Amino acid sequence: MASRVYAAVVALGIALTACGPRQVEVRTAPTTASQLQVRVTNNLTQAVNVYVTEGGIDTFVRQVAGNSTQTVPVQGIAAGTSVSFKAVTIDGTRTFSKANVVLTGTYNFPVP
Repeated sequence: MASRVYAAVVALGIALTACGPRQVEVRTAPTTASQLQVRVTNNLTQAVNVYVTEGGIDTFVRQVAGNSTQTVPVQGIAAGTSVSFKAVTIDGTRTFSKANVVLTGTYNFPVP
């Protein structure tokens, strides 16, 4: 009887060990820096929301504070693609845009 209990305890221990949680390491691929960028020089006193437009679809890029310059990577768009850039004041009252920009390297977008 004792050997049966011992065998049952050992079997249960093995089952728990085999079915227990496993340590898993999850990693993502390293990010690659975008070679395409827009340098926004916001000469206004208020912030602007910057968008890139491709195929009629606006994609938010970043908000740029008033009286500042930021260089922002343009992700998900291939080099040589013709796009438009748009900056909208945070109160939504003014919009500044530049159409037909062929993306290669860094594009300078002064506002206004």
